[in-house]
Amino acid sequence: MCEPLTLCHILGFKFKFNQEPNEETPTSLYHIAAALLHHNLIELEDIYVHLMPLDASIVEEHKREITEAKQIARKLTMVVVPSEKTEDKEREKEEEKNDKAPDNQKLGLLEALLRIGDWHHAQSIMDQMPSFYATSHKAIALALCQLLHLTVEPLYRRSGVPKGAKGCLLRPLKNKRAPRPAESFEDLRRDVFSMLCYLGPHLSHDPILFAKIVRLGKGFMKEYQSEGRNDNIKDKMDTLLSCFLSIADQVLLPSLSLMECNACMSEELWGLFKLFPYQHRYRLYGQWKNETYTSHPLLVKVKAQTVDRAKYIMKRLTKENVKPSGRQIGKLSHSNPTILFDYILSQIQWYDNLIGPVVDSLKYLTSLNYDVMAYCIIEALANPEKEKMKHDDTTISSWLQSLASLCGAVFRKYPIELAGLLQYVTNTLKAGKSFDLLILKEVVQKMAGIEITDEMTSEQMEAMTGGEQLKAEGGYFGQIRNTKKSSQRLKDALLDHDLALPLCLLMAQQRNGVVFLEGGEKHLKLVGKLYDQCHDTLVQFGGFLASNLSTEDYIKRVPSIDILCNQFHTPHDAAFFLSRPMYGHQILSKYDELKKAEKSNRQQQKVHKYVAACELVMSPVHEAVVSLHPPRVWDDLRPQFYATFWSLTMYDLAVPHNAYDREVKKLQLQVQVIEENPDVPMNKKKKEKERCTALQEKLQEEEKKQLEHVQRVLHRLKLEKDNWLLAKSTKNETITKFLQLCLFPRCIFSAIDAVYCARFVELVHQQKTPNFCTLLCYDRVFSDIIYTVASCTENESRRYGRFLCCMLETVTRWHSDRAVYEKECGNYPGFLTIFRATGFDGGNKADQLDYENFRHVVHKWHYKLTKASVHCLETGEYTHIRNILIVLTKILPCYPKVLNLGQALECRVHKICLEEKEKRPDLYALAMGYSGQLKGRKAHMVPENEFHHKEQPLRSATPVSQQNGPGTTAKPATNASKTEEGVSEDDKSQGAAKPANKANSTAAKVTTSNGNGAPNSTKTLKERDDKEKSGKEKKEKKEKTPGSTLETKGESRREKQRDERGASGKEERAPREGKEKTPKADRDKQKAEEKSNKEDNKAKTGNGEPKEPSRERDTGAKESKSKEKGGDRSAMSGSLKSPVPRLESAESERDHKRRKLETHSSPSHSSSVKVSMA
Repeated sequence: MCEPLTLCHILGFKFKFNQEPNEETPTSLYHIAAALLHHNLIELEDIYVHLMPLDASIVEEHKREITEAKQIARKLTMVVVPSEKTEDKEREKEEEKNDKAPDNQKLGLLEALLRIGDWHHAQSIMDQMPSFYATSHKAIALALCQLLHLTVEPLYRRSGVPKGAKGCLLRPLKNKRAPRPAESFEDLRRDVFSMLCYLGPHLSHDPILFAKIVRLGKGFMKEYQSEGRNDNIKDKMDTLLSCFLSIADQVLLPSLSLMECNACMSEELWGLFKLFPYQHRYRLYGQWKNETYTSHPLLVKVKAQTVDRAKYIMKRLTKENVKPSGRQIGKLSHSNPTILFDYILSQIQWYDNLIGPVVDSLKYLTSLNYDVMAYCIIEALANPEKEKMKHDDTTISSWLQSLASLCGAVFRKYPIELAGLLQYVTNTLKAGKSFDLLILKEVVQKMAGIEITDEMTSEQMEAMTGGEQLKAEGGYFGQIRNTKKSSQRLKDALLDHDLALPLCLLMAQQRNGVVFLEGGEKHLKLVGKLYDQCHDTLVQFGGFLASNLSTEDYIKRVPSIDILCNQFHTPHDAAFFLSRPMYGHQILSKYDELKKAEKSNRQQQKVHKYVAACELVMSPVHEAVVSLHPPRVWDDLRPQFYATFWSLTMYDLAVPHNAYDREVKKLQLQVQVIEENPDVPMNKKKKEKERCTALQEKLQEEEKKQLEHVQRVLHRLKLEKDNWLLAKSTKNETITKFLQLCLFPRCIFSAIDAVYCARFVELVHQQKTPNFCTLLCYDRVFSDIIYTVASCTENESRRYGRFLCCMLETVTRWHSDRAVYEKECGNYPGFLTIFRATGFDGGNKADQLDYENFRHVVHKWHYKLTKASVHCLETGEYTHIRNILIVLTKILPCYPKVLNLGQALECRVHKICLEEKEKRPDLYALAMGYSGQLKGRKAHMVPENEFHHKEQPLRSATPVSQQNGPGTTAKPATNASKTEEGVSEDDKSQGAAKPANKANSTAAKVTTSNGNGAPNSTKTLKERDDKEKSGKEKKEKKEKTPGSTLETKGESRREKQRDERGASGKEERAPREGKEKTPKADRDKQKAEEKSNKEDNKAKTGNGEPKEPSRERDTGAKESKSKEKGGDRSAMSGSLKSPVPRLESAESERDHKRRKLETHSSPSHSSSVKVSMA
């Protein structure tokens, strides 16, 4: 036989002969050379040197192809005039015709080797060439695909063929030296995986082989999931899994990019990918998007063409052409979803009005495309080059808000896996970043229909206190009827990946992290928004879990309250928020058990069983909460009271009958409208009527169920109330702890909690709870709100305002009707007060606060609110002004009620409007909004003397102005009543000291004067006499509480009265003291003489105090007329400051008194009420 070298020379001569221009090497020559190589008659190294072209030329050609592809991509991204586009296309066509590929003998030999199954030599030739260069020629790619078909055929028949499918059998090669067919998945590692890696993206030439490889992957994953945990084969299975992932990365996904619009292959590939964890899938998508398209000239061109086509579609996408544009997007996405979605998301980040049309146009995507879109969204959110704050550092960037809105809409409408997005949010929270909570907020709102807003109407708030059905029908702005499937998907994603509790805990911890860790360098306004966003998302997410998780799932995942607080460092309010549904579930479950154990239909027995169930469930909680606070806390509050407050909700306290009736009437009206509409088909009418009727029945059943529940809860509270509060310390300390640990933390937690706190205080009062002073609680809430308002965020201010409004509603109801007050407060321990005694009467006397004194106290609270509001408005601080305007807007239905207080506020708010119009537009908008609403409420305001009774001055008790020195007041008579001293103390506590020219006597007093008082008119004297006669019964005891100056229609008339009193004080004292002994005739004679003297002296100029301008009238109600006239004067319509400086001693005394726990009267109150501190 011929020598191998001789054969090589002969074959080389033949190949050399066919290398002349325009010559083509015959196929038979390739086959001969391949056969000789296959049978080892010649060596590849010997024949390879005779083949053309040279390897260096092949490398240069490959580089040239990549360069040309990049130039094409660059042209597609450039803006070109239409005429230039046409010329370029014509030039490209001519070049394609002229450029005929030269004869490549190395590729011809390679194809021949593959045809006969000589993979060993074929692999050696491909190793000499650039990656995927050989397989980029279709003939070679198809030859390699054919060899792969034969190699995987046995394994595919066993593990890959779908049930019921029949495929045509392939005849194996008769070549014994060909690669052995694979009989198991382990055999794939021998040759198949390496063949596929050489084939690369050119598997796109054979979609059938593509499907076979994918199905083999699915078969392996099923085997891996069933047997992969076996320790004996675990390593082998893991190795095979890595191989399949590499094939998916290097072969399947690039090949899909080169398949033009093949939706079937996309769905087939998803069948494999959905078996991978999302972490593996997202890694594959990242490689596909960021690296694959740079590895081959064809992929470079495809990427550029996809972007160009995406631009064309997005420019024309509108709300009207969603369907045709959606079909084009679908076709484009089947092959190159990463490139398409990357461009679409970039457009949405700039133009948020595209969100709606884009979401609607995505209905034609495949399952793989939806999953890729989820990855692209996460990648866009995590882009480190994008700032999540705007340049002013006070607001969240608009691109992030747009992506958040898109997330909510897309994940709700389409079945996209949520695990990756939820894990991303969890990871950002773990890293101490809270910006991306906006994503979770939007997803929960859209998918579960649970929205968090503090701008609820009163009807919505009322509906939110009912059951789940009432909340769904009347508590939200949007309908949540169609969220059942989407909320189930969200719940499954959270439970399957154990993200429910971690998200809750991280959000609860991040609230403080926003302020103390994340917010150090951020603008205060942005920190507040991030805090609100974190808190609102926690409330929304917790509400979703409570309403969608089953009782078992919830109890299994949420730990006990002490573990939440002590181990996970969850704030107490958030910990109770998460635990509260658990307590309700457990109590009802235990109650049902007790009912089943002993069947009894008696209502009393059922109530006792409910109380027993509460004790069984809550006893461990009572023990657990002890560790949450220092031991001294429990000297004032019992753990039982603390746990009861935090475990109840508005659902437990009251039934919103009006809300249930309102929703039932709406449904009845819907039925009536459907009946009267002739255009609706009968079957649709019937269906709608059945739906409305079923909803009515559900609502009525829910109302009945809630009513029974509320009755049980109230009975339980009635039994427990005696053990709630201990009398170990003062009532002051008790109320302080209650406000600090219960009321204030919860009233700013959510809008419904704000209402709950106000109603709980009222309930504790109605239950006649021992050691709870209702009056003191309200006084502490209203007396000084400055610090609370200043420390709130924007949303917390809304909740705090709602809480104050509910508290004021209760107070206003008591204030407006004596009968209501007597019924609800008359004999209640919460209104038990102590009147401070005088030195002559001995000790203090405990008594109920009478109705008129309560009205004085309410006026004082309104005055305090006004004073605090004016202070916040005048600080100039952004947060102070914003928060107080929000609070004032919320309490507008109940405050201000007094005209002069409303005028004072109106003046300050008008000033804010003028000052902030150019500087801070958001404050200007708030101020303008409140100002307009305040003006609309003016008709409901009343003068001060109508708001609370101001006793008119009597002739026998007319105070006399003193003119001799500053700050000098007359001494009270020795027989003054015991309430007189209370007034004096209260006036001191208000810091009500004035210069002497405005001081008045507090009772029947004798003062000195310079005698230059100006007499008043006869008309004024007659009016005063009439007042004296009408109040004759009140004057029978000299120790009666002294009156105040007569309030006349004008300031000038009041000044004349003062001058007249200064001149005639001595003459009036004698008739007043001898009033009871003077006959009527003598009194009439005295009146006539006084009248004559006043008319004679009318023209004389007195030396009394100057007339006060009307704008300097007292807004907070003038000081008690039994003491000084001045007392902390403030403006009715302008200033709340005194027209003259106050004495320092009075100021310091007032500060001292403010620290004491007292219920003061208003400045015009004629008797002081001091609450017992014992």
